[in-house]
Amino acid sequence: MKQSEYHSGFHHALKVVDELCIGCTHCMTVCPTQAIRVRDGKAVIIEERCVDCGNCCKACPVSAILIEQDDFEEIFNYTVRIALVPSVFIGQFPSHIKTGDVIGGLKSLGFTHIVEIDSVVDLVQQGYDTFVGDPKCAKPAISTFCPAIVRLIQVRFPSLVDHLIGVKPPSDVAAIYYRKQMSDKGYDPSEIGIFYITPCAAKIASIKSPVGEKESPVDGVINMEYMYNKLLHLIMNSEVAGEAGPDTESLSSKGILWSLTRGESEHQQGRCLAVDGMCNVTEFLERLEESEECNIDFLELRACDESCAGGVLISGNRFLTVERLNRRAGAVSLGSAGQFAPRSFDEALYSLDEIPARSILALDIDRNVAIEKMNKLEELLKVLPGIDCAACGSPTCRSLAEDIVQGRAKPTWCIFLQELYIRDKRLSLEEADEINGSIWGRERDYRSQSK
Repeated sequence: MKQSEYHSGFHHALKVVDELCIGCTHCMTVCPTQAIRVRDGKAVIIEERCVDCGNCCKACPVSAILIEQDDFEEIFNYTVRIALVPSVFIGQFPSHIKTGDVIGGLKSLGFTHIVEIDSVVDLVQQGYDTFVGDPKCAKPAISTFCPAIVRLIQVRFPSLVDHLIGVKPPSDVAAIYYRKQMSDKGYDPSEIGIFYITPCAAKIASIKSPVGEKESPVDGVINMEYMYNKLLHLIMNSEVAGEAGPDTESLSSKGILWSLTRGESEHQQGRCLAVDGMCNVTEFLERLEESEECNIDFLELRACDESCAGGVLISGNRFLTVERLNRRAGAVSLGSAGQFAPRSFDEALYSLDEIPARSILALDIDRNVAIEKMNKLEELLKVLPGIDCAACGSPTCRSLAEDIVQGRAKPTWCIFLQELYIRDKRLSLEEADEINGSIWGRERDYRSQSK
């Protein structure tokens, strides 16, 4: 089955390179939404299920899953070229490379202005206070900082969509705020290009297909791994004029640590929890969805271990990155940095529209058809072995049953049922060989190889 047959209409940054893929199933087993199948010996992503968390990319032993990005040269389509820089980008660099060196390096590559995204966290905090303080706000209120988590809740935990806080993430708030700042200074808005240096695939997808927004305020996305390597080589091998700092106010310690685990939850009121790592988040949301009572006020959920410091596009070690950022935050708290100009949260500018559920659990939009498919699925589960061996090219027996009722697979794809069908003469060995070859590739079909 071809990749296009699973197309959902949403942009996804993760792409499988068929020429490199060996169909090993590593990616399939780590996917939190069971969005990956193996067909004809290659991994295939069901796009309606994918949340672009990047787990598959990290797990792939042959680097067959790539993350798309915009061409760096696109920045030169604009006169004013603004780089949105997360604090974790600077935190990756060795300690002897100063913030000014990074800023100077970015400007030497072509950016005219450097904005540290986390300079706007006070605005985001005001938005949180406004929404969470509303008596109508569903508890626990869930942060919308991590786009992979927002999409995970949309597709796998749709009953929790109303718990998502309707405040745009810092990257969008920074883009809106500083675009206005540049416009107020007299720059032509059409000449202002804002580019986000991203630590993960989910943020690329959220900019190309924004959730809760008609369009993204960001003009382009640049792979952080690419930018880090390019900039490190430049700094280490040439004389880069260091800058005093970015074109924003100095970050507060809160801003520096905002993108790390507990960066948000430590500044919220009431009982707050921070959970990082997609497996941990999924397990926690399953418990939350089943619980009739919950006395948690705020949830900070991040898809990656150590949050953005563990993003799939982070080149540096996540623990060293966290250590450097904590050291930077400690130095700020002892000095005079971190002073912000007075601002106020503009609900019209910085709020998200309603975030819709996109449940992957729904078998059909027609209720009667969905019920019919569910009954068929339950009957299939009684017949399938239930051992989740993945030999059918689907991650679990239930996912195979879902594929069957959706017309994407057949019962004979289960190797245990194949043996029964062969014994009952309802399936020939040649037919079984053809089925297995269509899943794992002809060269990996053990029966064909043994002939």
